[in-house]
Amino acid sequence: MGIAYKGIAFILVMSFFLVERMAAQDFEGPDTVYVQSGNLTLKALLWRPAGTGPFAAIIFCHGSYSSDDTIHDPIKEVSIPGPLFASRGYIYLALFRRGVGLSRGQGLNSADLMETAFKKNGIEGRNKVQLEQLKTTQTLDMEAGIAYLRKRPDVDTSRITIVGHSFGGSLALLVAEHDPGLCTVVVFSPSGYSWNLSPQLRDNLISASGKIRAPIMIIHTQNDYSINPGYTLDSVLNHLKKPHLLEIYPSFGNSANQGHNFIFLNTKIWERDVFRFLSENPGH
Repeated sequence: MGIAYKGIAFILVMSFFLVERMAAQDFEGPDTVYVQSGNLTLKALLWRPAGTGPFAAIIFCHGSYSSDDTIHDPIKEVSIPGPLFASRGYIYLALFRRGVGLSRGQGLNSADLMETAFKKNGIEGRNKVQLEQLKTTQTLDMEAGIAYLRKRPDVDTSRITIVGHSFGGSLALLVAEHDPGLCTVVVFSPSGYSWNLSPQLRDNLISASGKIRAPIMIIHTQNDYSINPGYTLDSVLNHLKKPHLLEIYPSFGNSANQGHNFIFLNTKIWERDVFRFLSENPGH
């Protein structure tokens, strides 16, 4: 019996690796592309599967990066998921919103504006500017990125997913609230840092989540700055009987910062679950 069990286990493991290998495919990139947002010309990095398509597409909604951030490199971080998605058959567009990364010099950086507001008016001032940015210029930039994808002949416009992290997770929910054409929404550590500090942001994210038509996946680690966003939005979506999935992974790293940024630090944690969620919600 022991030998038979080990034989079955070996077959299952090998089958998994074969499926993973078959799922992977050749890809191209990154290419630098340009996205017009009002009078600003934003830059983005794009990875795409080899071939003509049309392909499902991911638009990545990065977090907030101040101009003097010496710890987090937006270009390096948003590039990490690119090959992963492209090798699974998705076009991956990492749009740098105004003032960040490759789009420095194009408009004002939202994190810088929030820091200035905090120095002048404390947390209430920061919260006010944060929400204003999320609902105006930051939304406009993401809408421009989605419009860019919808114009590409190699994109299956019925299968566009918005993926957001941190500040970008909040932004992804607010953008999806007004875009019924999105296929799915995946948010990592949404508002993990700001949720407990901003009642206004909480109210807006709760309202937005209830209006989103697409299935939503919400992801935290146990040692994120706060996992209250995940539990609260899960409760709201359960009450409304909206399609969604909440994943709370074990603590990662040795700090809240590492737990918050695990999306970039170890893709193996979330890779299988995210691609399963995407495959189970293939689009309109």
